[in-house]
Amino acid sequence: MKRIRAAIGLLTILTAATTLWAQGPADERIRRIENGLLPPVVIKGQPTRTSKLQDRMQELTVPGVSVAVFENGRIEWVRSWGLADVATGRPVDRETRFQAGSISKPVAAAATLVLASRGRMVVDQDINTYLTSWKLPENEFTRKQKVTLTHLLSHTGGVTVSGFRGYAGGEEVPTLLQLLDGARPSNSPPVRVDMPVGTRWRYAGGGYAIVQLAIQDVTRRPFADVLRELILEPAGMSNSTFVQPLAADFLDTAATGYRADGTPVGGRAHTYPEQAAAGLWTTPEDLARFAIALQQAAAGTSDRPLLPREMATRMLQPVLEEYGLGVGVTGSGRGTYFSHSGGNAGFRSYLVAFKDNASGVVVMTNGDRGNTMTPEIIRAVAQEYRWPGPRPVERTLGKSDPNVYKDFAGRYEIPTRSPPLDLFIETEGARLYRLTGTMRAELLPETPMRFFATDSDLLIEFLPDPSGKVAEARVWQGGIERRAVRR
Repeated sequence: MKRIRAAIGLLTILTAATTLWAQGPADERIRRIENGLLPPVVIKGQPTRTSKLQDRMQELTVPGVSVAVFENGRIEWVRSWGLADVATGRPVDRETRFQAGSISKPVAAAATLVLASRGRMVVDQDINTYLTSWKLPENEFTRKQKVTLTHLLSHTGGVTVSGFRGYAGGEEVPTLLQLLDGARPSNSPPVRVDMPVGTRWRYAGGGYAIVQLAIQDVTRRPFADVLRELILEPAGMSNSTFVQPLAADFLDTAATGYRADGTPVGGRAHTYPEQAAAGLWTTPEDLARFAIALQQAAAGTSDRPLLPREMATRMLQPVLEEYGLGVGVTGSGRGTYFSHSGGNAGFRSYLVAFKDNASGVVVMTNGDRGNTMTPEIIRAVAQEYRWPGPRPVERTLGKSDPNVYKDFAGRYEIPTRSPPLDLFIETEGARLYRLTGTMRAELLPETPMRFFATDSDLLIEFLPDPSGKVAEARVWQGGIERRAVRR
């Protein structure tokens, strides 16, 4: 652990000095960003707590970071810090490839829509129409409503298997058909429909495995070849590939993934046969090119659009809650942006792009705890460029009576997700806390009944019934309001 932290510190300084791909005013902006990472919430009237990127890399044991910023359809700058591989001391540079994890999904979704625009598929047709080598099993949930590409791309198909952990070096890798049926050597359960189709949003990488097979069955070609032809080459993504495992000629420019304790992932990176869900190797610059191409296609401003305008527009419209076809869609008006995070073994990434002005940022890291710092970097970039949306939320600290906190404590259920999301509220002395999974954070009062967290943009208002008993709450997060029922 000490060795990797020392290496991160030294190489961060060196690469910050030697991998400069922006000059003049942009360089000043980069310095302000790397020295001013921002928390999700700032309290009005109180100093803003900022962090330095190099410090966060050492604290979180993240060896390497690479960032691309683009504005008004042009890549403003690309910068990297730290190490692609600790053992060899190889630094991250502009062409270092990272595993994008679930940011593979937007790229796969775009390819699906290209095929649909060419009449090869219909997005609202029964998916089994396009599956010839395997069929999604029918059951009581699919008899009333068939599963379609729209359902699968928007995570509303009632399909199982949230994510995939991949296969370490030396492990046997299943075929796509074995994976879909959960047959050995697959390490994930079968992909099936287990709830009414189209009724709830539930993240399902399993749905993208079905999409991958549909693309292969329709085109009768390997998925990686189809994606290269339909998306990677037209978008100018020359340092990207869906080939799994990574081809030998790419290994010298690929980052090694690192676990939270600083140990390398077995075999340097896992293999993901679930290519559409998690198989993309790429760079921040290439993902920026993809986002720009998608934005310009939706705006109708490209001479050679990546996909037809109506398809790009449909991709960036929410289907259920805040998710479109392959991307999350947040905000309103000029502040509307689409985004996706990615998390494979040893890699964490984030893409944020504004829908209307072809601006945004991509952050890629080769550490399991990189997901803690990627939003901090994105907020710093958004603040520097004065973009709406992903900047820190300002809250006002008010007053409340700690004696009533016991009336708020309990389990609250947000029923619109599947499974329903549980939110636990508990007290400790004169303090109120929110517990979600293993994450515990104090809630501070904005008003006597409305509280906010500082580790996220969560805002919760407790609602008493006519008898004065708190029976439910209103919860805001990511610009979305939901009801939470007390159980």
